[in-house]
Amino acid sequence: MNENNINNGLNEKQHIFTVPAEGFVLREGETNNALFKILSGNAELYVSYGTENEVLLGILGKGDCFGEFGLLLHKPAIYTVIAYSDLVLLRVTEDRMGMFIQENHTSVFQIMKSMANTMMIMQHQISQLNEELDEKNKTNKRIIGKNKEML
Repeated sequence: MNENNINNGLNEKQHIFTVPAEGFVLREGETNNALFKILSGNAELYVSYGTENEVLLGILGKGDCFGEFGLLLHKPAIYTVIAYSDLVLLRVTEDRMGMFIQENHTSVFQIMKSMANTMMIMQHQISQLNEELDEKNKTNKRIIGKNKEML
C-alpha cells in the first residue's frame, strides 16, 4: 500500500491537497488536529485497520467530512481513513473553523450526523462485545461447576 504524507501537494493558501488511491489520510491512534472535507474522490473508513478485528465502517464521498474528533477534542484519531480513489481534500484547522462554518452550513450538519453515527456504531460494537463476554462468562461458570463436581 502506498503510504503518503498528507502534506504532499498542500496548497498553503487554500488548504487543499490530494491523496492518491490507497494513500493514508488518517491512522487510528495518531494525533490529528484537522477536519477534512472530501472535494472529490472516495475514502474508506476503518477501525482496527490491518488487524484480525478490522471493520470497514463505510465509504465516504464528495461532501463528506471526517477528522472532527481530532479537531474538536485534540485527541488521537479513532479510525483509519484510506483513499479508495484519488482524493482532493480541504483541510480545516482550528484557526479556519469559523470561516469553514460560514461557508459550509450543510457540512456542519453533516459533521454532527457523522459524529452521531460514529457513536451509534461504537455503541453497537460495545453491545456485541458485552454479549460475547456474557457468553464466555456463562461457559466459564459451567466449566468451573463441572470441575467442582468432579472434586
